[in-house]
Amino acid sequence: MANVQLPVGKIGPVKISRLICGGNLIIGSAHDRDLLYVAALMRAYFTDRKIMETWQLCEECGVNTMIGPVNSPYAYGEDPTLRVYRRYRDEFGGRIQWLAQTYPKSDDLTGSIRKAIDNGAVGAFLHGNIADHWVSLRRLDLIAQALEFIRRNGLIAGVACHHLEVPMALEKAGLELDFYLKTFHSDNYWSAPPKAERPATGLPRGDNMWCTDAEKTAAFMATVKKPWIAFKVLAAGAIHPRDGFRFAFEHGADFLNVGMFDFQVREDAILTQQIISHLQQTGRPRPWRG
Repeated sequence: MANVQLPVGKIGPVKISRLICGGNLIIGSAHDRDLLYVAALMRAYFTDRKIMETWQLCEECGVNTMIGPVNSPYAYGEDPTLRVYRRYRDEFGGRIQWLAQTYPKSDDLTGSIRKAIDNGAVGAFLHGNIADHWVSLRRLDLIAQALEFIRRNGLIAGVACHHLEVPMALEKAGLELDFYLKTFHSDNYWSAPPKAERPATGLPRGDNMWCTDAEKTAAFMATVKKPWIAFKVLAAGAIHPRDGFRFAFEHGADFLNVGMFDFQVREDAILTQQIISHLQQTGRPRPWRG
């Protein structure tokens, strides 16, 4: 089969495919609701060889970037990302770019980020739970220091979040960063909590919703001039890619971070190509950033 010509954008000087390969599946963090066996199943499926085969398929389909953690505390057992990425790059000549999900601590802002720098990441960002927490504590100073360290070392720097209050606070404060990662999906799936049961801030209890008000998110992100990588666009597998991808791109996302099995990569890349091609002809409310 011919390779897919996937559209790319830029974050800072880095060219990034509009579809990015997510990293949760390979560490067994699959947001599996109350299915206790799924994390072990993911880790059994994603052997070192299968991880590298998946990244190779991504490259063949135009997905030039993957997002992976630096020793994730949410991994089921060992986090293989760093070890396998080094093998893929050094032993097999893989070229996929790495955007590193990092876990700075208030008493060690740079340790996790330094590992990303030392292992060839092109960019790094703060994990969403950390940014959500620090913004709730009004510790924007910690976020600013982490971002400054990333940028000072030549990487593009970003912040991930689940709560819309994060980009709102960072934009208001004028923090210097290159991109946001923000959860974004519709509530058109059966396990989504009814609106009356969703909290005013934060996320509902449980593991089945990551964006409680997509309209509000889209409206605010329309005012943001920095590139936006949307994640959880399929509500962790509850929404079909043809619907989740279209919804996210139509409502302003510039890039999608999507966890993919190897057998899903080509279909997801083709869907991305088709949806963006259509939007380039018809337009969309938010200009493309990046």
